Amino acid sequence: AEGEMQAAEKLRDAAAMLSQQPQALQLRYLQTLADISNNGSSSTIVFPLPMDLIKPLLEGAAAKD
Repeated sequence: AEGEMQAAEKLRDAAAMLSQQPQALQLRYLQTLADISNNGSSSTIVFPLPMDLIKPLLEGAAAKD
């Protein structure tokens, strides 16, 4: 249980830092992509998109239903 508490605290701290520095999240995405590409095996890469880019598309699809 203590390990879970420490992990939750680290995630909270990381979220606070990323909310203050949005560029840091983009750099983290790019670092993850670089790590995956250096793995040497073929991989499927799922690249997250910011919700502010996706939201209008989702709202438009919901309006058609």
